Amino acid sequence: MNKNILILGKGFIGERLQKELNCRVDCSMINCFSDAEKLVEKYHPKIIINCIGITGRRNVDDCELEKDATLLANSFVPVILAEVCLRNRIKFVHISSGCIFNYDYKENSPIREDSRDYFLSLFYSRSKIYAERAIEALLRGHNILITRIRIPLSNTKHPKNVLDKLIKYRKVIDIANSVTYLPDFIRAIKHLIKIDARGVYNVVNKGSLRYPALMKVYQKYVPAFKYKVIALKKLGLVRTNLILSTNKLEKTGFKVRKINSILEECVKEYLKS
Repeated sequence: MNKNILILGKGFIGERLQKELNCRVDCSMINCFSDAEKLVEKYHPKIIINCIGITGRRNVDDCELEKDATLLANSFVPVILAEVCLRNRIKFVHISSGCIFNYDYKENSPIREDSRDYFLSLFYSRSKIYAERAIEALLRGHNILITRIRIPLSNTKHPKNVLDKLIKYRKVIDIANSVTYLPDFIRAIKHLIKIDARGVYNVVNKGSLRYPALMKVYQKYVPAFKYKVIALKKLGLVRTNLILSTNKLEKTGFKVRKINSILEECVKEYLKS
Protein backbone atom coordinates (compact mmCIF):
# COMPACT_ATOMS: atom_id res chain seq x y z
CA MET A 1 0.00 0.00 0.00
CA ASN A 2 1.16 3.52 -0.85
CA LYS A 3 1.25 5.30 2.51
CA ASN A 4 2.44 8.57 0.99
CA ILE A 5 -1.01 9.33 -0.43
CA LEU A 6 -4.16 10.00 1.60
CA ILE A 7 -7.53 10.33 -0.11
CA LEU A 8 -10.25 12.22 1.70
CA GLY A 9 -13.80 11.30 0.75
CA LYS A 10 -15.00 7.94 -0.53
CA GLY A 11 -17.70 8.83 -3.03
CA PHE A 12 -17.77 7.91 -6.70
CA ILE A 13 -14.35 9.43 -7.49
CA GLY A 14 -12.64 8.82 -4.15
CA GLU A 15 -13.53 5.14 -4.03
CA ARG A 16 -12.23 4.53 -7.56
CA LEU A 17 -9.04 6.49 -6.93
CA GLN A 18 -8.34 4.67 -3.67
CA LYS A 19 -8.70 1.30 -5.39
CA GLU A 20 -6.47 2.22 -8.34
CA LEU A 21 -3.79 4.05 -6.34
CA ASN A 22 -3.83 1.44 -3.56
CA CYS A 23 -3.57 4.09 -0.88
CA ARG A 24 -5.27 5.05 2.35
CA VAL A 25 -8.66 6.75 2.45
CA ASP A 26 -10.46 8.56 5.26
CA CYS A 27 -14.13 9.55 5.33
CA SER A 28 -14.06 11.65 8.49
CA MET A 29 -16.17 14.79 8.61
CA ILE A 30 -14.12 17.97 8.34
CA ASN A 31 -15.86 20.93 9.92
CA CYS A 32 -12.87 23.03 10.91
CA PHE A 33 -9.10 23.38 10.66
CA SER A 34 -8.41 21.19 13.71
CA ASP A 35 -10.33 18.29 12.09
CA ALA A 36 -7.99 18.42 9.10
CA GLU A 37 -4.92 18.80 11.32
CA LYS A 38 -5.84 15.63 13.22
CA LEU A 39 -5.86 13.68 9.96
CA VAL A 40 -2.37 14.93 9.12
CA GLU A 41 -1.15 13.93 12.57
CA LYS A 42 -2.76 10.50 12.18
CA TYR A 43 -1.50 9.60 8.69
CA HIS A 44 1.54 11.85 8.03
CA PRO A 45 0.88 11.86 4.25
CA LYS A 46 3.09 13.46 1.62
CA ILE A 47 0.11 13.95 -0.71
CA ILE A 48 -3.55 14.63 0.13
CA ILE A 49 -6.14 14.16 -2.62
CA ASN A 50 -9.41 15.90 -1.84
CA CYS A 51 -12.41 14.00 -3.22
CA ILE A 52 -14.90 15.49 -0.75
CA GLY A 53 -17.82 17.12 -2.49
CA ILE A 54 -21.57 17.29 -2.88
CA THR A 55 -23.29 17.00 -6.27
CA GLY A 56 -26.80 16.35 -4.94
CA ARG A 57 -28.57 13.09 -4.20
CA ARG A 58 -30.40 13.06 -7.55
CA ASN A 59 -28.63 15.86 -9.42
CA VAL A 60 -26.97 19.23 -8.87
CA ASP A 61 -30.35 20.92 -8.35
CA ASP A 62 -30.48 19.25 -4.94
CA CYS A 63 -27.56 21.43 -3.84
CA GLU A 64 -30.12 24.24 -3.54
CA LEU A 65 -31.86 22.16 -0.88
CA GLU A 66 -28.61 21.51 1.01
CA LYS A 67 -26.93 24.90 0.91
CA ASP A 68 -25.02 24.61 4.18
CA ALA A 69 -23.73 21.12 3.44
CA THR A 70 -22.85 22.10 -0.14
CA LEU A 71 -20.92 25.20 0.94
CA LEU A 72 -19.05 23.25 3.61
CA ALA A 73 -18.06 20.35 1.35
CA ASN A 74 -17.50 22.20 -1.93
CA SER A 75 -16.18 25.56 -0.76
CA PHE A 76 -14.89 25.61 2.82
CA VAL A 77 -13.32 22.13 3.14
CA PRO A 78 -11.01 22.58 0.11
CA VAL A 79 -9.73 25.86 1.55
CA ILE A 80 -9.20 24.28 4.98
CA LEU A 81 -7.29 21.40 3.40
CA ALA A 82 -5.20 23.71 1.25
CA GLU A 83 -4.19 25.65 4.37
CA VAL A 84 -3.30 22.56 6.42
CA CYS A 85 -1.27 21.19 3.50
CA LEU A 86 0.53 24.51 3.07
CA ARG A 87 1.50 24.61 6.75
CA ASN A 88 2.71 20.99 6.76
CA ARG A 89 4.44 21.05 3.33
CA ILE A 90 2.09 18.45 1.89
CA LYS A 91 1.19 18.33 -1.79
CA PHE A 92 -2.50 19.15 -2.14
CA VAL A 93 -4.51 17.70 -5.03
CA HIS A 94 -8.02 19.10 -5.32
CA ILE A 95 -10.57 17.37 -7.57
CA SER A 96 -12.60 20.22 -8.97
CA SER A 97 -15.24 20.54 -11.69
CA GLY A 98 -15.36 21.89 -15.23
CA CYS A 99 -19.04 22.77 -14.80
CA ILE A 100 -18.19 26.33 -13.82
CA PHE A 101 -18.07 28.21 -17.13
CA ASN A 102 -20.29 29.90 -19.67
CA TYR A 103 -19.86 28.62 -23.21
CA ASP A 104 -21.05 29.78 -26.60
CA TYR A 105 -20.74 27.02 -29.19
CA LYS A 106 -20.72 29.53 -32.04
CA GLU A 107 -18.19 31.93 -30.57
CA ASN A 108 -15.93 30.06 -28.14
CA SER A 109 -12.96 27.75 -28.56
CA PRO A 110 -12.48 24.96 -25.99
CA ILE A 111 -12.11 26.57 -22.58
CA ARG A 112 -8.58 26.92 -21.25
CA GLU A 113 -7.54 26.70 -17.61
CA ASP A 114 -7.16 30.47 -17.25
CA SER A 115 -10.72 31.36 -18.28
CA ARG A 116 -12.72 33.54 -15.89
CA ASP A 117 -16.05 33.51 -17.76
CA TYR A 118 -17.86 31.83 -14.90
CA PHE A 119 -21.32 30.26 -14.98
CA LEU A 120 -23.17 31.66 -11.97
CA SER A 121 -26.71 30.40 -12.54
CA LEU A 122 -26.27 27.20 -10.50
CA PHE A 123 -25.54 27.14 -6.77
CA TYR A 124 -23.46 23.99 -7.31
CA SER A 125 -21.28 25.80 -9.86
CA ARG A 126 -20.84 28.80 -7.58
CA SER A 127 -19.78 26.57 -4.69
CA LYS A 128 -17.03 25.05 -6.86
CA ILE A 129 -15.95 28.48 -8.15
CA TYR A 130 -15.54 29.81 -4.61
CA ALA A 131 -13.08 27.02 -3.77
CA GLU A 132 -11.10 27.33 -6.99
CA ARG A 133 -10.59 31.08 -6.71
CA ALA A 134 -9.49 30.82 -3.07
CA ILE A 135 -7.06 27.97 -3.72
CA GLU A 136 -5.70 29.63 -6.86
CA ALA A 137 -4.51 32.48 -4.66
CA LEU A 138 -2.10 30.00 -3.03
CA LEU A 139 -0.75 28.45 -6.23
CA ARG A 140 2.34 30.62 -6.54
CA GLY A 141 5.12 29.00 -4.57
CA HIS A 142 3.03 26.18 -3.11
CA ASN A 143 2.60 22.58 -4.19
CA ILE A 144 -1.05 22.57 -5.22
CA LEU A 145 -2.68 20.74 -8.12
CA ILE A 146 -6.28 21.39 -9.19
CA THR A 147 -7.78 18.89 -11.63
CA ARG A 148 -11.08 19.74 -13.29
CA ILE A 149 -13.21 16.78 -14.29
CA ARG A 150 -16.51 16.88 -16.11
CA ILE A 151 -19.48 14.48 -16.49
CA PRO A 152 -17.64 11.38 -15.24
CA LEU A 153 -18.14 8.32 -17.44
CA SER A 154 -17.18 4.97 -15.95
CA ASN A 155 -16.73 1.43 -17.24
CA THR A 156 -18.31 0.12 -14.02
CA LYS A 157 -21.83 0.55 -12.66
CA HIS A 158 -22.46 3.41 -10.25
CA PRO A 159 -25.42 5.80 -9.73
CA LYS A 160 -23.15 8.79 -10.43
CA ASN A 161 -21.88 7.32 -13.71
CA VAL A 162 -23.40 9.27 -16.61
CA LEU A 163 -23.98 6.00 -18.46
CA ASP A 164 -26.12 4.69 -15.58
CA LYS A 165 -28.05 7.96 -15.57
CA LEU A 166 -28.74 7.93 -19.31
CA ILE A 167 -29.85 4.29 -19.25
CA LYS A 168 -32.24 5.12 -16.41
CA TYR A 169 -33.69 8.30 -17.93
CA ARG A 170 -33.93 6.95 -21.50
CA LYS A 171 -34.07 10.58 -22.64
CA VAL A 172 -30.97 12.34 -23.92
CA ILE A 173 -30.04 15.74 -25.25
CA ASP A 174 -27.93 16.06 -28.39
CA ILE A 175 -25.34 18.66 -27.36
CA ALA A 176 -21.56 18.30 -27.50
CA ASN A 177 -19.94 18.19 -24.06
CA SER A 178 -16.58 17.45 -22.51
CA VAL A 179 -16.53 14.17 -20.61
CA THR A 180 -14.02 12.54 -18.24
CA TYR A 181 -13.58 8.79 -18.76
CA LEU A 182 -12.56 7.53 -15.32
CA PRO A 183 -9.90 4.99 -16.39
CA ASP A 184 -8.17 7.80 -18.29
CA PHE A 185 -8.62 10.17 -15.35
CA ILE A 186 -6.82 7.66 -13.11
CA ARG A 187 -3.93 7.49 -15.59
CA ALA A 188 -3.80 11.30 -15.74
CA ILE A 189 -3.72 11.66 -11.94
CA LYS A 190 -0.86 9.14 -11.71
CA HIS A 191 1.02 11.03 -14.41
CA LEU A 192 0.49 14.48 -12.90
CA ILE A 193 1.58 13.29 -9.45
CA LYS A 194 4.64 11.58 -10.93
CA ILE A 195 5.82 14.78 -12.64
CA ASP A 196 4.85 16.85 -9.58
CA ALA A 197 2.51 19.01 -11.65
CA ARG A 198 1.24 22.20 -10.08
CA GLY A 199 -1.55 24.58 -11.02
CA VAL A 200 -4.87 23.98 -12.76
CA TYR A 201 -5.44 21.24 -15.35
CA ASN A 202 -8.54 20.27 -17.29
CA VAL A 203 -8.67 16.49 -17.06
CA VAL A 204 -11.19 15.46 -19.67
CA ASN A 205 -10.97 13.40 -22.83
CA LYS A 206 -10.15 15.06 -26.11
CA GLY A 207 -13.01 16.35 -28.23
CA SER A 208 -16.63 16.17 -27.14
CA LEU A 209 -19.38 13.62 -26.67
CA ARG A 210 -22.96 13.76 -27.85
CA TYR A 211 -25.06 11.48 -25.66
CA PRO A 212 -26.86 9.78 -28.59
CA ALA A 213 -23.46 8.43 -29.73
CA LEU A 214 -22.98 6.72 -26.37
CA MET A 215 -26.55 5.41 -26.37
CA LYS A 216 -26.12 4.03 -29.88
CA VAL A 217 -23.10 1.99 -28.76
CA TYR A 218 -25.01 0.74 -25.70
CA GLN A 219 -27.98 -0.21 -27.89
CA LYS A 220 -25.62 -2.17 -30.13
CA TYR A 221 -24.94 -4.56 -27.23
CA VAL A 222 -28.40 -4.28 -25.64
CA PRO A 223 -30.76 -4.23 -28.67
CA ALA A 224 -33.89 -4.08 -26.51
CA PHE A 225 -32.85 -0.73 -25.07
CA LYS A 226 -34.77 2.25 -26.40
CA TYR A 227 -34.08 5.93 -25.91
CA LYS A 228 -35.41 9.26 -27.09
CA VAL A 229 -33.53 12.40 -28.10
CA ILE A 230 -35.14 15.56 -26.71
CA ALA A 231 -34.40 19.27 -26.93
CA LEU A 232 -32.49 20.87 -24.06
CA LYS A 233 -35.36 23.32 -23.48
CA LYS A 234 -37.72 20.43 -22.75
CA LEU A 235 -35.61 19.40 -19.77
CA GLY A 236 -36.54 22.63 -18.05
CA LEU A 237 -33.25 22.57 -16.11
CA VAL A 238 -30.48 25.13 -15.70
CA ARG A 239 -27.28 23.49 -16.94
CA THR A 240 -23.90 24.46 -18.34
CA ASN A 241 -22.85 22.69 -21.53
CA LEU A 242 -19.28 23.24 -22.67
CA ILE A 243 -16.05 21.91 -24.09
CA LEU A 244 -12.75 22.14 -22.20
CA SER A 245 -9.30 22.37 -23.76
CA THR A 246 -6.85 19.51 -23.15
CA ASN A 247 -3.80 21.32 -24.58
CA LYS A 248 -2.17 22.02 -21.21
CA LEU A 249 -2.49 18.40 -20.10
CA GLU A 250 -1.12 17.15 -23.41
CA LYS A 251 1.90 19.45 -23.14
CA THR A 252 2.98 17.52 -20.03
CA GLY A 253 3.53 14.47 -22.23
CA PHE A 254 0.27 12.75 -21.30
CA LYS A 255 -1.57 11.10 -24.19
CA VAL A 256 -5.20 12.21 -24.09
CA ARG A 257 -7.54 9.81 -25.86
CA LYS A 258 -10.48 11.07 -27.89
CA ILE A 259 -13.75 10.53 -26.05
CA ASN A 260 -15.44 8.88 -29.01
CA SER A 261 -12.60 6.35 -29.33
CA ILE A 262 -13.31 4.83 -25.90
CA LEU A 263 -17.09 4.29 -26.15
CA GLU A 264 -16.90 0.67 -27.30
CA GLU A 265 -14.34 -0.14 -24.61
CA CYS A 266 -16.43 1.58 -21.96
CA VAL A 267 -19.72 -0.14 -22.79
CA LYS A 268 -18.19 -3.61 -23.14
CA GLU A 269 -16.46 -3.39 -19.75
CA TYR A 270 -19.53 -1.80 -18.17
CA LEU A 271 -21.75 -4.70 -19.26
CA LYS A 272 -19.21 -7.23 -17.94
CA SER A 273 -19.21 -5.51 -14.56
